[in-house]
Amino acid sequence: MMIYKVLKKIPFLFIFFSLFISCNKSEEEKTFHAKKYPRLIEFGFNLNDFNIVNDTVKKGDTFGTIIEKQNLNGKQVFDIVAQIKDTFDVRTIRIGKPYTLLRSKDRTNKLQYLIYQPDRLNYYIVHFQDSVQAHKKVRPVSYKTKTIAGKLNGSLSETLVDLKVDPSLAPKIAKIYAWSIDFFKLKKGDEFALTFTERFINDTIYDGVDSLKASFFEYKGKRVYAFPFAPDPNSEKVDYYDENAKALKNFFLKAPLKFVNITSRYTKSRFHPVQKIWKAHNGTDYAAPTGTPIMTTASGVVEQAGYTTGNGNFVKVKHDKTYSTQYLHMSKILVKRGQRVTQGQVIGKVGSTGLATGPHVCYRFWKNGKQVDALKLKLPNSSPIEERYKASYLKKMQPLKRVLDSVANSSIKK
Repeated sequence: MMIYKVLKKIPFLFIFFSLFISCNKSEEEKTFHAKKYPRLIEFGFNLNDFNIVNDTVKKGDTFGTIIEKQNLNGKQVFDIVAQIKDTFDVRTIRIGKPYTLLRSKDRTNKLQYLIYQPDRLNYYIVHFQDSVQAHKKVRPVSYKTKTIAGKLNGSLSETLVDLKVDPSLAPKIAKIYAWSIDFFKLKKGDEFALTFTERFINDTIYDGVDSLKASFFEYKGKRVYAFPFAPDPNSEKVDYYDENAKALKNFFLKAPLKFVNITSRYTKSRFHPVQKIWKAHNGTDYAAPTGTPIMTTASGVVEQAGYTTGNGNFVKVKHDKTYSTQYLHMSKILVKRGQRVTQGQVIGKVGSTGLATGPHVCYRFWKNGKQVDALKLKLPNSSPIEERYKASYLKKMQPLKRVLDSVANSSIKK
């Protein structure tokens, strides 16, 4: 009787196990199908469709040697180079630049495409299928706006690095404020705020700082604002103005060098380090490594360029009937007498010629024929925005200023 009952249950157990195995098999099939590779799109191709070789150009590599390894003979290479020369000059490939080979996935591994990347933004695609051709492609670039605020902690570049901002923004800022702020006088703890745009390739690859949209720096207890504006809508020329529509650009730069130290100031009595006597020092000494570019602080005409025992190699520039400037101890003079120079133009290199104990430039300033202290002189500004453009400027500037002030007030701890 017991055997009968067991035999009677066999069909039921068989059906149960069949269903169980069938369900498991179905689940396995689902799992298997879920493992399909996602589409990996790069350079406009689904890379899953190819056998891929990623490499960089090595010393001794040429376009020809790279593709010859893909079962192409010298005659074929010569013909390919000739066919694509108007689009892609293969002589421009450089050591260290990446390239990608897309080959067929069958046993032949036949070369289908070569992609060469001279930089992060541009790339060339060479087609090796029915007809050989080449195309230059440019990755899409997007821009993102960012506002930060903080306090100086060391140099501006060091502070930007601490805030995870590209330090290449520092020289852009220095150039904008060159006429309004003496960066040698900025102190640790001085406040600042910046709104700037950053470039991204394909929305993901960081490509550096694009431009400064708004800023302020605390200087001598006051916030000095800067906002870009092009008064003439038909011109690409952009200048920077403050919150009152006054130009930041002055007739003179604050200094003939960038990011250096003042080692000696204008004084009526100084112990001369070479002559070992007390005498007047009618200039400002800026120390910098030999070879550092020296800029003329305003446009004008080179009045003198030469050498004397005391001055060493020097240049004197006459700016107008009132002002002249002189630059001493150069290692090299880069202009000639009578030459017209523009503000910021490099006119020489820092050195230690003449009566000098180390590399520096002695910057001297004349007003109405008399030497004066350039650091104490109130220098003339450029013209403010014309009245007809002022309303447009203020409309554009005010929301930018509100963002700067808001971020500064919320993020800078007093």
